Amino acid sequence: MDEFSLKGKVAVITGASRGIGRAIAELYAQAGAKVVVSSRKLPNVQEVADGIQAAGGQALALQAHIGRTEDMQGMATQTVEHFGRLDILVNNAAISPHFGPLLAADEGQWDKIMDTNVKGVFRACQAAAPGMQAQGGGKIINIISVSGLQPTPGLGLYGVTKAAVLMLTKVLALELGGAHIQVNAIAPGVIKTRFSQVLWDTPQISEHILGRLPLGRFGEAAEVAQMALFLAAPASDYVTGSVFQVDGGMSIGFGG
Repeated sequence: MDEFSLKGKVAVITGASRGIGRAIAELYAQAGAKVVVSSRKLPNVQEVADGIQAAGGQALALQAHIGRTEDMQGMATQTVEHFGRLDILVNNAAISPHFGPLLAADEGQWDKIMDTNVKGVFRACQAAAPGMQAQGGGKIINIISVSGLQPTPGLGLYGVTKAAVLMLTKVLALELGGAHIQVNAIAPGVIKTRFSQVLWDTPQISEHILGRLPLGRFGEAAEVAQMALFLAAPASDYVTGSVFQVDGGMSIGFGG
């Protein structure tokens, strides 16, 4: 189906060494995109790129830290130099240095998570958007979290940053719509990745969550990737400024 094909498109995925980012990169490659996988550590994303190439796809691994403006600018520049364009940006990279009550977080944790999760997305968008504007359009997809839509015990600080990225998504959708750039967000629930392992692999936590999940199970990274494919493909050309929850009904199960 052409509406879900990414043939001829070039996609950049941050935080693509594992979990959701890796699943998105691999699915995009299967859909025909040339993909750039980035992370702070090159060996981790080189493995992902090698796997995509071994499966017949085209991929480039780049070392880039979302906490550094020069790295994000370099990522955009190297993408265009290597593949000729940049059509899709997926902002997936994030950290969660604090688990517990919000007021127990110290200023160092606040500074680090805001700089990475919020300013990191800004830096990547600022680097990628001019090229998209010049070529007549593009897609930006920000991975947020249901914790950014409603309070989640233990994840208050993380949720504050994801709520900020949701507003960033809406502001950019408004400002870039005239340039035919769609900006949307995906809010995963508990997905079985290493990043969220404390939630699904700690019995006293996982049992509480599962007991209130309408679908009765945790999600898989591939299920988030499928939503990311829709938002990157022509099928979503009239969608912008929206957030799509991939959470197994978590938000309604917990009274959101």
